[in-house]
Amino acid sequence: MNQRSAANRRPSGTDGSDFSYRMVVDSRYTKVAKAKSRLSKLIFSQVVTQLMIAANVFVSLSKKESPNRVSVSSLAIGLISVLAGELGRKRSRSNFLKFYVFGSSMSILLSVAYLAMNNLSLETFQKISSLETLKIAAVLLGFVVQLFVVGTTISLINNMAPPKRAS
Repeated sequence: MNQRSAANRRPSGTDGSDFSYRMVVDSRYTKVAKAKSRLSKLIFSQVVTQLMIAANVFVSLSKKESPNRVSVSSLAIGLISVLAGELGRKRSRSNFLKFYVFGSSMSILLSVAYLAMNNLSLETFQKISSLETLKIAAVLLGFVVQLFVVGTTISLINNMAPPKRAS
């Protein structure tokens, strides 16, 4: 019983007026932690879309079709940039995060450009196979995720930077 009453008392040597001298966590550190958590989920969803695109490439290879260079290069760039993004997120490296945003943006833009070049006609949309539907869904999902990735990563990089001092 004596221990409970000791826990409720104020520590000796303070009268409560020292609150202004106590350290407070800067809000940018909490913003960085939240952005890292959000970016982790976004990177996972990018990995899922990259795996969907990779499955499409492997299925086309199994059908003895020649692999599309744009799809393969988009896949390679995307996987490398996702690895850089994960390293940048874990180790708080802004250069890796910048490379990640640039590389993943280029990867998704290559995929969108390839789809736009191949599926422009209305007749092509009427004859789409399930494999093409998977590819279109993966690219569209990747594009939407990429919009969130860019915003989250830019916010993370800005909050990781040391605060600017007024001169």
